[in-house]
This record gives sequence, C-alpha cells and structure tokens, in this order.
Amino acid sequence: MLAKAAGLAADEVVVDLEDGVAPADKDAARGRLGEAAAQGTLAVRINAVGTAWWRGDLDAVAARRPDVVVLPKAASAEDVRQVIELLPGGVGLEVQIESARGLAEVERIAAVGAPLEALVFGPGDFAASMGIPVLTIGSGTFDYALARISVAAHAYGLQAIDGPYADLRDLNGLRRAAGIALGHGYDGKWVVHPDQIAPVNEAFTPSAGEVERARRILAAEDGASLVDGEMVDVATKRMAAAVLARADEWVPGGG
Repeated sequence: MLAKAAGLAADEVVVDLEDGVAPADKDAARGRLGEAAAQGTLAVRINAVGTAWWRGDLDAVAARRPDVVVLPKAASAEDVRQVIELLPGGVGLEVQIESARGLAEVERIAAVGAPLEALVFGPGDFAASMGIPVLTIGSGTFDYALARISVAAHAYGLQAIDGPYADLRDLNGLRRAAGIALGHGYDGKWVVHPDQIAPVNEAFTPSAGEVERARRILAAEDGASLVDGEMVDVATKRMAAAVLARADEWVPGGG
C-alpha cells in the first residue's frame, strides 16, 4: 500500500499511524515510515495526544521528516501546542476536529498559528461523539460543523479540508459530500481509495463554463453592471477571483 500510494496523483498522501493501525502493530508501522513517499505532500497521522503512542510517533517523524504531521482528535489549543513543541523544524501541522469538544474549541485551535496549516473535519469520530445514528463514515448531516470549521480556518489563513466518505461503492454519494464541503468553502477532501481521487478532484475544480463566466465577470465594468442577465458588482468580482484561484488562473492585481 505504501508503494502504491507513492505513485498516486493525489495532492497529499497521509500515512496513518492512528486508527488504521492495531495497537499491537504500532511499532511496526513506525518502522515502515522510511518507505513512505508521495508525488505531492507527504503527511503522517500520529496518534492523539494523551495516548500511549503519540510521543513515540513524533520520534519516528523526526527521523523520517515528512512534509506534514496530522494530529487527530484535537480537543483544545493546548493539545496542538504540545505537539508543536516536539515537532521537527520545517514540518507543517494539520489538525483534525473530530468531537463536540474539538468543535467548541475550534476558534482557539485555529488561532494557535504556525506551523498549523489546515483544519480537517473528522466525520466518523464526530458522529460518534454527537450520537448521530449513522454507520458509514461521512454519512450524516454536518452542516453546522462544516461551516464552523471553515469559518475558523479562513479567519486564520488556514486550509479547510473535509474528511473521507467510506462507502467505496457509492461514488455519487462521494460527489454529493464533496459538493456540500465545497459549498461551505472547503479546499479539498480526504479519500480512502484511489478510485475516489478523480471524483473529488473534479468536484473541487471549476468547470470550463464556470471559469469562462468568472472571466466575463472580472472583465465587466466597475460598479454595478449586468453579466448574463445577472447583476454583478465588486463582491461578485471577488467571488469570480476565488473561482479562478481554484483553477490556478488568478493573480491578485493581474486579472
């Protein structure tokens, strides 16, 4: 699986030392980190602060030096600070919000600052913490949590990333979930299988029609005007610039 992951056209590969590894296999999993690689960003998800494994995980991270560490089940800003104190220099941090307590503390977590880079929603553990009666990770209704995490992330210059959708057979459900996250301003979504990469990339990439409309909006006269029968103004131009930024076409001040 490590070898296959290294060849995938994913923006980030997250090597898991946490929920995907049985307690008896934690040491063996750490020992395999040297084999991990990625075409894009290489991340390692450690175990949560307070477990018996998280400090040893960070020792292994110091030896491997991935691009990013993912901290799961963050419940407070202090959890995040404890990891930062032991994080090797130059390694970024992503924090998963996976519980009612974590969501209640999300603004304080987001305010911790560098090397924090992203907030990641964890739908499975969040559903369990809330008593939401679903049995598939990623199913359920999470609009409030998604919105609050996204606002906290954007308020402090962080990326907002949605968690996975575990039903590998249901690509339409995956697309719906990705569309909901996009509608809340998320920058991307985790996947748990290579077949999910293309649908998620498609969901978060503006279509050719959206890109062309965004260009027309930016080319419109200043002030209020009409584009395709719809009123546009300075706020609309900011929206258009955000769409082009997702398409890697927008240069601030350049058009």
